[in-house]
Amino acid sequence: MTPLTAFGLVAVTAMLVTYALEKRSPFFILAFALACVMGSIYGFLQGAWPFGLIEAIWAVVAVRRWLVARS
Repeated sequence: MTPLTAFGLVAVTAMLVTYALEKRSPFFILAFALACVMGSIYGFLQGAWPFGLIEAIWAVVAVRRWLVARS
């Protein structure tokens, strides 16, 4: 397993776990956004720019959800 593949695995696993825990605390919504940023970085680094772009959009959506949830 290459370091890039390991990074992608960590990013996607973090996305799954934080998404599952979002209803417990707004912290997990923010953590999901950060995991999406990691997924976006992974997508761009591996050359799959559509994946990287969609993950970046998900990160923006999650940050907006976090802002609403904490107020």
